[in-house]
Amino acid sequence: MDHGSPDYRIVAVAETCSARELYASSNGDRWLLARELGSGRVFVRHEPNLASGGRAAEFEIGDFLTRGGQGPEHQALLRLIGTLVGDHVSD
Repeated sequence: MDHGSPDYRIVAVAETCSARELYASSNGDRWLLARELGSGRVFVRHEPNLASGGRAAEFEIGDFLTRGGQGPEHQALLRLIGTLVGDHVSD
């Protein structure tokens, strides 16, 4: 996989969520855009690599983008959001 660009794979986070991988770093960390199926809440989930022993964390989208929003995982989310907007604005 090219770690510099998202591949937008759909992945299962849990039975109550669906998710799309935004970015996977070369060290094995992953960032997912996730949605709770019941409530519709959308958030970013960070899954650290196994070697780090860290725990997965969830961030509201606004919080995720405002906390150091220059990393490749932030840029991947912004690119995905950008795909929702066409090349031209309708009147």
